[in-house]
Order: sequence, then C-alpha cells, then structure tokens
Amino acid sequence: MIAGVVGVVGDSWMLEAEHVPVTWHSIRGFNQDSYDEIKQALCRDVGALSSSKIANTSSSCYCRSIARAARFAMIAEEVGFLDLISLVKKFLKETIQPWLDGTFRGNGFLYEKQWGGLITKSGADSNFVYGIAVLAKIDPNWVRSIGLEDSDVGRFQLISGEAVNAYYSAALMGLAYNDANLVAIGSTHAAQMWGYLKRDDEKFEEFTKENRLMEVLYSNNRESRVKWNTLAFYVLPLLPITEFLFSNVGFVKEVVEWTMPCLNRDGVLEKLKWLGRNL
Repeated sequence: MIAGVVGVVGDSWMLEAEHVPVTWHSIRGFNQDSYDEIKQALCRDVGALSSSKIANTSSSCYCRSIARAARFAMIAEEVGFLDLISLVKKFLKETIQPWLDGTFRGNGFLYEKQWGGLITKSGADSNFVYGIAVLAKIDPNWVRSIGLEDSDVGRFQLISGEAVNAYYSAALMGLAYNDANLVAIGSTHAAQMWGYLKRDDEKFEEFTKENRLMEVLYSNNRESRVKWNTLAFYVLPLLPITEFLFSNVGFVKEVVEWTMPCLNRDGVLEKLKWLGRNL
C-alpha cells in the first residue's frame, strides 16, 4: 500500500475528465515579427528531410522523425508558407506507407490478440497516428486509399506524455475524418490530474515529498523514477497540446527545480540536457 493514500470502498468510481482544446496549429499563435525567422528555419529543416537517412528501424525512433516532419507541415501552414507542405507530404508518404502495406524492412505492424490492437515488432510509439493524421489533412486523396502492458500490479501506461500524444493524435484523426465522436474521445484529459504531483496535493502527501512527475500509472499503483533521459518524453515532441499540458507556469518551475540536480548524473544524454536549461 502506498503511504499517504486513503483507500475508498465502493462498487464504482465515476471519473469526470475534462476536454482539452484540439487544434492543428499552436493555441496562442506565433508573433508575426518572427515569421521570417520561422520560414528560414523551415526551409533548412524541411530541405534536410530524407526518408533514406532514417537508419534506426525501431518504431520509437522512426516515429519521432515522422512526427517532427508532420509538425513542420502544420507550422508552415500556420505561417502561410504553403510551398513547403508538398515536400513534407512526399516525405510522410515515403516513411508511412511502407509500414501500412507491410513492405518496410526491419520492422512492421502485428496484431496483438490478448488485448486487441496493433503493435510493432520492435518498439511502440503513438507518433505514427500524429503523422498519419497530418498526412490525411494535407492529402485527402491519400487517406481514401488506404498500447498497454501487463505486470504483477496491473496494466500500466509508461509516461503520461506518450498517452497524451496518443489521444491528441486520435482527436486530430477525428478532425481529418470528420468524426466528431473520435474527436470527443481523444480530447478527454486526465494527465495533469494523475501525472502532475504538486506540493499541496494532500491525497499523495508522502509521494509528493520526493516526486513531481508520475512516470508509471498502474491499475493499482503509481511510480516515479524520472530521469532527464525520460523527462524529455513528457515534453517531446513539442505539439500544440504541449501548450495546454504545461500551461501552469508555477508547476513547470517546480519540475525544473526538482530535475536540475540530475543534469550532472552519469548516463544523462547530452542532447537532452538543453531541455532543462531552456524550460
């Protein structure tokens, strides 16, 4: 039993989850004075896209390349730089289609019979859905042509940021397919309720003394063993939903103070340290 948690006996538990804003573009918008700088950065990053340069076949790594490119397309659309979208569309087709038709070498989708649903041979990531949703938006003709683990303490979700991106991407798929029900399901939100551990949270007083983010949510337990290597997955990729998820500035400061001492530990990837220094 977890210290500081009060047990409740009952036959049912009604959880009222809020709906979050689901948009293709940034919630607050870009400063128009920055448009030229953004367009220059887009030219550089989109110009460097190449499906043949993705060497890692693990879906966890591969999908982040897809989500990154898809985000370029949405930023370009928001700032009116429409000429670049066709280049991103080409990249997304080349990187997504082989997974869907079963011709991608080194990995592929499988159907998991116990729980039901698609998994991959190596790794698992929700960013596939985001990439597919964006491709469906920018190429309606293309769209017409076409998880959870178990443990001794119950099923669990590793890192709430992955779940948030999965539901956000599902909601965007609903927008692309004009499916209002899918939008409604995908926009439900409970990550801040269960994943953010604030100092004044009396329900988990003992747990919040040493923790600020809950990494693993089990059916009947919760655990925090966040390092900087994994903290990045709460934030990356930077999507419009990230603005809502980390809208509480005071809590973000608490998280930064909590994690900063970890920067000097062995094993923290150098390429992820910028996150702590720039939050």
